[in-house]
Amino acid sequence: MLCAIYCRLSKEDEEKGGESESIQNQKSMLLKYALEQGWEVYGLYCDEDFSGIDRRRPDFNRLLADAEAGRFQVVLCKTQSRFTRDMELVEKYLHSLFPAWGVRFVAVVDNADTAVKGNKKARQINGLVNEWYLEDLSENIRMVLDHKRRQGQYIGGFPIYGYRKDPLDKNRLVVDPEAAGVVRRIFALCLEGLGKGAIAGCLNEEGVPNPTRYKGEQGLTYVNGGAPAPSGLWSRATVGKVLHNEMYAGVMVQGRRRKLSYKSKTLVDVPREDWFRVEGTHEAIIEPERFRQAQALMAPRTKTDGRGEVHPLAGLVRCMGCGAAMSKTSNGQTGADGKPRTYLRCRQCEGHSVRLDRLLSAVTERLRGQIEAYYVLGDVSLLAAEGPRRGETEQELRALDCQLTRRDTALKRLYLDRAAGTLSEEEFLSLRLSLREERARLVRRREELSALSVPAPVGPEALSARAEALLRPEDAPRALLLLTVERIEVGRQDREHRRQEVRIFWKF
Repeated sequence: MLCAIYCRLSKEDEEKGGESESIQNQKSMLLKYALEQGWEVYGLYCDEDFSGIDRRRPDFNRLLADAEAGRFQVVLCKTQSRFTRDMELVEKYLHSLFPAWGVRFVAVVDNADTAVKGNKKARQINGLVNEWYLEDLSENIRMVLDHKRRQGQYIGGFPIYGYRKDPLDKNRLVVDPEAAGVVRRIFALCLEGLGKGAIAGCLNEEGVPNPTRYKGEQGLTYVNGGAPAPSGLWSRATVGKVLHNEMYAGVMVQGRRRKLSYKSKTLVDVPREDWFRVEGTHEAIIEPERFRQAQALMAPRTKTDGRGEVHPLAGLVRCMGCGAAMSKTSNGQTGADGKPRTYLRCRQCEGHSVRLDRLLSAVTERLRGQIEAYYVLGDVSLLAAEGPRRGETEQELRALDCQLTRRDTALKRLYLDRAAGTLSEEEFLSLRLSLREERARLVRRREELSALSVPAPVGPEALSARAEALLRPEDAPRALLLLTVERIEVGRQDREHRRQEVRIFWKF
């Protein structure tokens, strides 16, 4: 009679049982038992570091396939729990499919044997006990992890982009200067009014590797299960995850998703009020106020144009008749400047529409009036003495320097690999061209930033004039509108008297 020996060991079993539960110990015991029974061993099937509830164990599934194919007549394990701790699988295989396939199951320590009719109840009780043990173990582990989350300890397997794990404390995050510079740039571009797609395009144009590629370059074996292919490019979704992650503002946020149950790999979203939020656990990459500004900028439900940008009033304009948001449309006509005329219309109320450029001009004019009425420009001499703040530009310059160094190192390794014969001539030329193109893009970007980072000295008078101009904007920037305007209501057009009511509700 042919028998198949199956052994399994999980980390919990190893810590609990030590050598007695080792794979080698299981093999020795089962080989001796098979010899005593006079059974010939068909094969050994072993899974290490797998839970008894895991149905994706490679040798477990290979064992089942061979059993169905009739390659042996007995499955031999140390205990029933080595085979599975899932009661559903006990019933499916031990009491249903194995008998149909002509396969006998034997567990030496448990005295479980499907050839003995009288111990079916014992096998079922063992199955329940094994599953209860796993459920209790899962609950205990969850409680320990939740306690760490409440304490603000980071429990993720990999640090989020922009941070590294502290070498002295794996539950603490420290800033990764290179990646943090990219995070700051993403927030700066967002506050300038660029959409997520446009920001992703900028990063890809500059040759900045996305978080998955960057972690791989740092030697981390990180795999993004949600990515269709490891392209190394930034996407709109990736930029969005960065912009919405409060971790960058110095707040430890964990527990946003949870497994459906200890038997399932499916993750479900946890309500926001049940997240674990602990402030002050790590250094912030983005100042909290800038983070809040970015959230306010993205809060309105808006659509970008073909360039990845939204119009300044997007999400702020509502119909005075029904209160619905007014959407942007175009009738195909062009103005004197050759650009298409754009309108905001209510989809429910007839006659409630307005030309976008005229509305923006009216809102800007009223905003200037509000600024003149409520704001007085103070002494700017101290600002002139300090000079312009260039922190973000300098951060990006340092990040570009790091990327240039990496590519220079890669080029040197490329020549060494070619000299050693590791690469063919064709592979060498292709890779060298790609690296040189990436380096050229980075150099161009660095030159642009270097020119911007050395501005001409600005005296108090010039700075005061510039501040006055900013307080009387020709066109109000979207960031300023979002900070000052609660909503704008547009009434029905009165074509006879050429009038249209517009109400602005301010935040101050």
